[in-house]
Amino acid sequence: MYARVIKALSLLPAELASALKPIIEASDFDSTISPEQFELLLSTTQMTDTELRLALLPIAASYAVVPISNFYVGAIVRGASGRLYFGANMEFENASMGCTIHAEQSAISHAWIKGEVGIKDVTINYSPCGHCRQFMNELTSANDMMIQLPQRQPMTLQQYLPDSFGPLDLGIKDGLLSDIDNGISIEEDSELAACACKAANRSHAPYSKNFSGVALKAQDGRIFEGMYAENAAFNPSLPPLQVALINMNMSNYPLSEIVEAALVESADSKISQLARTQALLEALNPDVQLTYVAY
Repeated sequence: MYARVIKALSLLPAELASALKPIIEASDFDSTISPEQFELLLSTTQMTDTELRLALLPIAASYAVVPISNFYVGAIVRGASGRLYFGANMEFENASMGCTIHAEQSAISHAWIKGEVGIKDVTINYSPCGHCRQFMNELTSANDMMIQLPQRQPMTLQQYLPDSFGPLDLGIKDGLLSDIDNGISIEEDSELAACACKAANRSHAPYSKNFSGVALKAQDGRIFEGMYAENAAFNPSLPPLQVALINMNMSNYPLSEIVEAALVESADSKISQLARTQALLEALNPDVQLTYVAY
């Protein structure tokens, strides 16, 4: 994956590629651009803010995992902190199409994983589909968030989704990315399950109350967490396993390196993440050991 990110530099204007290369090659590069780094790139290239974000899209798209469509979509979101987060679409062979992750979901989840509580703008190389527009409408910043596409003027999400239906229509005031703690604790004596529980405590599930989280362990022992992102329209909800897979992918880890997983979820909810989690893990690696904890 890292080699593909480096290769994507060749698609950028020479001056931008030269300035960006040391950022990407740094040992602490985490698929994000800090506000200070972004200002440096602006100063070096003399691009506008919009021009620079659009020029960086090939880097975001290089993270795409697309064995089915071979269609690379990249997205960049700017968090409330000003940091930029890359994201890309992900597909999974031998799994349901419903498991697919869209680029906007990837970039937003990437920002959420790293602690952002709001999104200022989304830059993407293709117009967001209806599924993604609805997914973004769940966000804390949905009313003010801007969408930027190539060769178009920026527009608000609400212009892309007129007469929208969202959390407030169901009496929910805390949107996706709210800083919350669901107060979950478990007795399972397992580091991986504890990490999944920590993710469940950050999950957004105001409709089903299925506060759930997943933790994945890679071959080198690193753990990647993911939390459930529920949606007022139900179907655009993003399961916790997919958010954990985004976390792993944006950390430049091949999904083939998953060796163990844990799922923590509510035992009292009317829905469950178990069957879907098992099915996708089976498609990725049938040898993955799954620990399941229903609290």
